[in-house]
Amino acid sequence: MSKKVLILSASPRKGGNSDVLCDEFLKGAKEAGNDVEKIFLRDKKINYCLGCGFCTNNDYTGCSQKDDMTEILEKMIAADVIVMATPVYFYTMNGQMKTLIDRTCAKYTKIVNKDFYFIVTAADEDKSALERTVEGLRGFSDLCLEGTKEKGVIYAAGVWEKGEIDGTPYVKQAYEMGKNV
Repeated sequence: MSKKVLILSASPRKGGNSDVLCDEFLKGAKEAGNDVEKIFLRDKKINYCLGCGFCTNNDYTGCSQKDDMTEILEKMIAADVIVMATPVYFYTMNGQMKTLIDRTCAKYTKIVNKDFYFIVTAADEDKSALERTVEGLRGFSDLCLEGTKEKGVIYAAGVWEKGEIDGTPYVKQAYEMGKNV
């Protein structure tokens, strides 16, 4: 059965290490017959949450801001599978991913029964140093959303410069993970 897969790439660099892993995941998922879309967050206008209360005062039916997050949020609600990919900045997710998560507040109660995959890349060679970032992503998926299942994590440690991901086992891991959605 074909699934609707949404990949959220928070890499600020097209072709950056985490973005390359997103593309490999996408390739595997498409080859397996799934409907796959990748959103490159850098290309989208996503404002910071204003904490204005519009969403809570309107039963989480939307946000007062009119930007690209409205469309992204609808795609998150419609997806069966959500892939969240981020480079690690100072031992946590980058600002693009955190801003996206904060802005789900408008309709987070409608993001239910999803399979989640996480892809994190970092210069630090110690895989355990990436765990803080994954825990932040899990805080969102496990504690804020209903019925989610974590299906896989790629801890791509030791890749800093653009292109360092090439030739690593992480590339094949991302492809295989996508194939097995």
